[in-house]
Amino acid sequence: MSEGERDFEEQLRELLSEDAYTIRPSSVPYPQIRRQGVAERRRRMVLAGAALVTLATVPVAAITLGGSGAAAEQSTPAAASTSPTPSPTPSPTPSGPAGPATAGQLRDGITLEQAVDGLDKCLAYNRETTEAGSHSPDLGKAREYRIILALNSTGDSNAPGDGIWVVAVKEKPVQTRLMCNLKDGKAVGANISTGSDRLPDSPPVLDDINGTKLYQQSFIDKGHWKLPFGWGFIGTVEPTVAKVTVSYGDSSSQAVLDHGWFVAAGTLNEQVTRNPHVKGYDKHGKLIYDSDEDKSYQQVQ
Repeated sequence: MSEGERDFEEQLRELLSEDAYTIRPSSVPYPQIRRQGVAERRRRMVLAGAALVTLATVPVAAITLGGSGAAAEQSTPAAASTSPTPSPTPSPTPSGPAGPATAGQLRDGITLEQAVDGLDKCLAYNRETTEAGSHSPDLGKAREYRIILALNSTGDSNAPGDGIWVVAVKEKPVQTRLMCNLKDGKAVGANISTGSDRLPDSPPVLDDINGTKLYQQSFIDKGHWKLPFGWGFIGTVEPTVAKVTVSYGDSSSQAVLDHGWFVAAGTLNEQVTRNPHVKGYDKHGKLIYDSDEDKSYQQVQ
């Protein structure tokens, strides 16, 4: 082979090598694909879980009181899954929300039936106002809650029109407190807190973080509130607390202790500038909490 032929062959090999490199597919980004696959599987698992929860929901009408879950399932006709189930009339029965520890927590002539109806409307209001596609947690069913307070609400410059407040709580699967305002039989606003407000260094008596809605009128009306004004005050207590008292302006109340919550209410007949004064006592009558000594408690409105 001549020297020219050898040079040509080397050039040809070099060109072929460059072409091969040019058309060679890039390496598969395996780590990236794996991460995307894992994320997709997790997304599908979440959706599947949501679907299972939906499928597992049992109509209230299909539950037999006093029976086990299995018995209730056997007593449900097969056609019940396709036939429409009439909405049950809210009533203080074992299938509905539990009532408060004392009758005094239902104030201003509000009956338990009315409070239950208000809770149902509040939950429906939350479902309707939750944005489509959002990941806001579902608040569950009324029967999962316990009503701890119901009282009249006074309209003010910020929210005209009188109505009622209904406060309900549940402990599982996560502590939830629902405070709902109803006017003319319709839910017009809801305040929801999920998870405990308590921290490791919280005091034995802890007022609710949004409880001001129950004992204040609009801030823009400060000094010109409509009187008399029915107020409520709620929060949580540790097991060491046996008694809680609340004084507010010219009114005072011994709070009811209701399954880890304290609930106080009264009627205010004077303009106020300070928040309620709260005291907690142990079973021996010893003062173990005083909001005046609590640096985390907001004293002035």
